[in-house]
Amino acid sequence: MKVDLVPAFSDNYLFVCSKGDKTCFVVDPGDATPVLDFLAKTGLSLSAILVTHHHADHIGGVKELAASTDCKRIVGPSYDHDRITSLTELVQNGDQIEVCGMSAQVFFIPGHTRGHICYFFPEEKTLFCGDTLFSAGCGRMFEGSKEQMWRSLSILRELPDDTRVYCAHEYTLANIRFALSVDPENQDLISYEDLCKKQRAAGNPTIPTTMGLEKKINPFLKADQNLLKGNLGLMSKSPEEVFGALRKMKDEF
Repeated sequence: MKVDLVPAFSDNYLFVCSKGDKTCFVVDPGDATPVLDFLAKTGLSLSAILVTHHHADHIGGVKELAASTDCKRIVGPSYDHDRITSLTELVQNGDQIEVCGMSAQVFFIPGHTRGHICYFFPEEKTLFCGDTLFSAGCGRMFEGSKEQMWRSLSILRELPDDTRVYCAHEYTLANIRFALSVDPENQDLISYEDLCKKQRAAGNPTIPTTMGLEKKINPFLKADQNLLKGNLGLMSKSPEEVFGALRKMKDEF
């Protein structure tokens, strides 16, 4: 799978995905204009739109894209059918879809929103996780609980280490600053910060990351690990409680 990152707004990435022909699909098109410009430049034909959750910066361009192209297939969470009214195909946890000759598994990962899903392409080793998991961080809990968010991150943590993780915002350096405040001796994290600073200085994205790297450097995936618990003074607490405390710290950082 070829994944092109199309920047939008101040820090969003929209993902245009193809595999060997002139058809493509787009994930979370919050703005139609940059996607239409990219399609015109590359000659790609849009065959499907995949949506992870209802926030405007993820669905704002859906209707215009459908109206401006031949795309009639708009896939998204059945849990949010009342809030994403343009969907033509509702999916839920455990479903499998075929798009542009590739197969994706759907996981229900609430926490950031109550209806959030993600798309995992096992053969392509590629995950589109919306705003649930970020490199060195995770999404805010706007509608879900700490228990839901921890469970969702735990599901993603089980994916293979070589999974390419496409999250929808360029938050990495800010996330690393917080991560170092709670895990200051993590040499993998220190090295990653140096790499990401060079990438951003060169005008390049820090996305995708990999699940194997995130397991080493992302504190939000470590709420059940004693080293992080000790750093936070929360050795006796459950992973859910540790995660909740960590997310609150990040919100106030």
